[in-house]
Formats: sequence, C-alpha cells, structure tokens
Amino acid sequence: MIESEHDVTVKRINELARKAKAEGLTEEEMDERNALRKKYIDSFKSSLRSQLDNIKFVDEDEKK
Repeated sequence: MIESEHDVTVKRINELARKAKAEGLTEEEMDERNALRKKYIDSFKSSLRSQLDNIKFVDEDEKK
C-alpha cells in the first residue's frame, strides 16, 4: 500500500512526539515538528473550508 503525503506527515509528527516525550528533541527536530504541524493544520483548514463551501442550505420554500 502506498502512503499518501498526509500519512507520511502524520507518521513523522507522531515519531517526533514520541521522541520528545522519551528523550527530547534537538533544535532541528523542533523546527521540523513545528513546520510539519503547520503543514498539517493548513491542510486540515483547507479541507474543512472546501467542505463548508460545498454545503447548500435549503429552507422550506426551496423544497417546493
């Protein structure tokens, strides 16, 4: 099975989170973690915005 870019990002974020708890992170790893988190959040926002843009509200008059 081929991992998507999203899956790879989440996997790496989780790896860094485990390492942070176990032994701490280097400055480079903290920078990487912050960049990956920002990328993940931006992707989530974009996806949510797209879903919300495709919602159509229907009132009682439009049903007729």
